Amino acid sequence: MTLSVRSITVTCVAGALGATLAACGGPAGPEAARRGHHAPATASITGTPTGTAPSRPPTLAPGPAGLTPVFENGPRTRDRTVALTFDADMTADEGARAAGGEHFDNPQLIATLRRFDVPATVFMTGRWADEYPREARDIGRDPLFEIANHSYSHYAFTSDCYGLPTVPEDRMRADLERAYAAFRKAGVRDAMPYFRFPGGCYDRRALRALSAAGVTAVQWDVVSGDAFATDADAVARQVLDGVRSGSVVVMHCTRSAAPVTERALRTIVPELRRRGFRFVKVSQLIGAADGRTRSSPRPTRTSPAPAPHPS
Repeated sequence: MTLSVRSITVTCVAGALGATLAACGGPAGPEAARRGHHAPATASITGTPTGTAPSRPPTLAPGPAGLTPVFENGPRTRDRTVALTFDADMTADEGARAAGGEHFDNPQLIATLRRFDVPATVFMTGRWADEYPREARDIGRDPLFEIANHSYSHYAFTSDCYGLPTVPEDRMRADLERAYAAFRKAGVRDAMPYFRFPGGCYDRRALRALSAAGVTAVQWDVVSGDAFATDADAVARQVLDGVRSGSVVVMHCTRSAAPVTERALRTIVPELRRRGFRFVKVSQLIGAADGRTRSSPRPTRTSPAPAPHPS
């Protein structure tokens, strides 16, 4: 179905929104602390130890009326950077499916990113971290990656969002905070102060509900189309056709819902490098935006592309 979403955006250059969802994971990785990685901006949510003075990750200033800012893409400059993002979106009620053998992780995809030395941002649900704590910890401690928040439950923050159950407005911030608690329990020390709405669905009410959390909402401008895809070449073409300097690409890394993404990456990564692109994390794109970000003066209506829900 096509979903109309009202959004307040704070971007360097506004990009087209799509609606896609994902799940991902990885094998054992480096156990050493992530060197040079920033601590979360909001200690009360992310759990930064008291008495430390780490550098703050870059975040955007609040939007109009103090609403949670929304980032879609980085600067469209000659510095050809692109951020690959992967949503770990296991929902709160899918434990039985996992117990029955369904895989919401994808160790091979994470291994491929490591083999190609591609930094990436993983938007993880707290429920996924509860299901795969070792993998969450290993991804979080690998300096190649950063973990951001995709809610705990993966329930929608608006009504009519791809059939997802809905989080009540008075529970929205608690759901976000519960995800950070799950990350800490799994051993993720420095989850980023970035939030991706389940389904990419949000409105003024949702932005207002999260405004005190100190997070930047992160959307995207390139939809990979890999949810339930069976043609890796088609996924690769869609990404390669859409990427521009500063792009944020939303992808999936679950074996059950996005079975061809790892194969598509084997085409996407070398081809983008051949074209002169450099892979960065979302935090680097937000940092590059610096003071050049702008707030749209009024709400804009967007219609995410129809897409089946992957989990």
